[in-house]
Amino acid sequence: MEKISDVTCLFCGVTCDDLEVFVEGDTIKEVKNACILGKATFMNHKADVAIPRIKGKETSIEACIEASAEILSQSHFPLIYGLASTECNAQRKAIELADLIGASIDTTSSVCHSPSLQAIQTVGDSTCTLGEIKNRADLLVFWGCNPAEAHPRHFTRYSVTPKGYFVPRGKKDRQVILVDVRKTPSAKAADQFIQIRPGSDYEVLTAMRALLKGEELEVEEVGGVPISTLKSLLEKLKTCKFGSIHWGMGLTMSRGKHMNVMALLLLARDLNRFTKVVASPMRGHGNVVGIATVLTWQTGYPFAVNLSRGFPQYNPGEFSSVDLLARREADAALIIAADAFANFPRAAAEHLSRIPTIAIDAKESMTTKIATVVIPTAQAGISAPGLAYRMDHIPIPVKKVVDSPYPSDQEVLKRIIEKVRSKLQNRV
Repeated sequence: MEKISDVTCLFCGVTCDDLEVFVEGDTIKEVKNACILGKATFMNHKADVAIPRIKGKETSIEACIEASAEILSQSHFPLIYGLASTECNAQRKAIELADLIGASIDTTSSVCHSPSLQAIQTVGDSTCTLGEIKNRADLLVFWGCNPAEAHPRHFTRYSVTPKGYFVPRGKKDRQVILVDVRKTPSAKAADQFIQIRPGSDYEVLTAMRALLKGEELEVEEVGGVPISTLKSLLEKLKTCKFGSIHWGMGLTMSRGKHMNVMALLLLARDLNRFTKVVASPMRGHGNVVGIATVLTWQTGYPFAVNLSRGFPQYNPGEFSSVDLLARREADAALIIAADAFANFPRAAAEHLSRIPTIAIDAKESMTTKIATVVIPTAQAGISAPGLAYRMDHIPIPVKKVVDSPYPSDQEVLKRIIEKVRSKLQNRV
């Protein structure tokens, strides 16, 4: 049995790179250092493997690639979506394909943390790496997120319990505060839980900014939180040595969206008049930051990019995937390493099922079930190597641990590009 060390897990944005995987032949026998979610990702990699097919009939990979190239070369306003669970080389190829066919290209951030990206574009961000948080943070605030279930090793590797250079006793040198609309399993790790009224995040954050500036509020509570509790929280943030605020989809996908995140980022900025405070989002998929990074340095924008005019255009709401599908504007779709049909609103999902849809994925999903063409691929981080970006924008190498009978996402996209380019040249 072979032991492979320093393996990277692409399940979530923590992107742990210290896994030990034990392999026998093409079978993974054991995984060490992973959380329960990461371990399941590796141990179940052979379950629900996608089958190459066109209109429900099993066929060859080459036939699927040919059919995909025909669909994309014939389309007038195609959509490319997903890419958060694959590696950066495949992401580059997807952008190259989008440029070739004049597609709109969008990522899973569009339905989760796109408000965070818009807020950062608007007011900036005082941030740092997870390593700095581990070594320096003595106060941690988690707002509208549940790391205990969504990012299990964030607490143990970087934020709550690990011993750091300036916090040598780990949890004993730190204070952890959770702010949310309900108690989640993360509350067990917190020293204080502050419950706010659903949809009141912007109100609470704005009130905190006013209090920080010395304003007196003539109310007893804001968003269900007593003013005295908000003042106490501000005092802790002002007097800590290094504060770190983390936010999740409780802010981005509730009333206020990007305005909620802007208020939090501005609060963090204001607190830097008193001490060092940083703020960072708890990103979901293993390489969701990677696609935003690659798309930005290729086009200038992190999501919702349209290339139909021969240059990049960015306009969330116009070129974001849900809006394009709900308005029935896209006439073909290429979904890569994502399950759009299961996560989109009904109007968008219904249109996706009506138009020619290509699904490139290692696993069967709701999207592969309705797709016109299904192309199975080697799963990135298990059967395909590459590069991924951790949630703090640190690039991490991705290893291959077992072989796959299928090509990688990068290889499939490369072959589709070659065929599309040939078809377009023949029509000129």
